[in-house]
Amino acid sequence: MAYDEELADRVREHVEREQGLTEKKMFGGLAFLINGRMAVAAGSRGDLLLRCDPADTESLLLEPNAGPFEMRGREMEGWLQLDANGLTEDELDQWIQRGVTYAKSLPPK
Repeated sequence: MAYDEELADRVREHVEREQGLTEKKMFGGLAFLINGRMAVAAGSRGDLLLRCDPADTESLLLEPNAGPFEMRGREMEGWLQLDANGLTEDELDQWIQRGVTYAKSLPPK
């Protein structure tokens, strides 16, 4: 299934001015990378895959619309899945900026 193009456009509006930005199809969605590190991705059903500091995962899962990202039945530390349909533009921006900030903290690829 293709990624949600409307969500990808919403995300793009929040990251288009970032230095080192690239887009790449990953995880069945469209990922937005900063210096080669994934920050956020638009999924296929309005879901947003977000990269975050692994130390913050547990506390961020308490936030509304946030859930664990699972790969092969295993929850992944440092990754969240969010229902972007339930987010205002300000809330979406806050989540995206969290992903961008974390991606920037990593060494470039």
